[in-house]
Amino acid sequence: MTIHEAALALGCEIVQDQFGDGDLAGAYTSDLLSDVMANAKDGGALITIQAHKNTVAVATLVNITAIIVCNSRPIPQDMLDSAKDEGIAVLLTKENQFTVSGKLYAALGRSA
Repeated sequence: MTIHEAALALGCEIVQDQFGDGDLAGAYTSDLLSDVMANAKDGGALITIQAHKNTVAVATLVNITAIIVCNSRPIPQDMLDSAKDEGIAVLLTKENQFTVSGKLYAALGRSA
């Protein structure tokens, strides 16, 4: 499942659209960035409420390809600029992390 397909399946808005639309290798849900650094897998999505520039830096370190910001959190321009520079998709949803995680898990299972 590509990032665009995942956004469609989740009903997310793509707010940073300058990225390579590769297949998602999975996802990791966390709001603790040190936890993301220790446990997220290459090529996956990060599901979080952390909407700031440091989230992009961590995503870059662990090769995350998409950040899904939940709960309609405002996304600052410096985060979007950093994500664009790194080629990381940024998606926005009104849903919470639990709901998004379950929906993406189910969608990824169907596409495998």
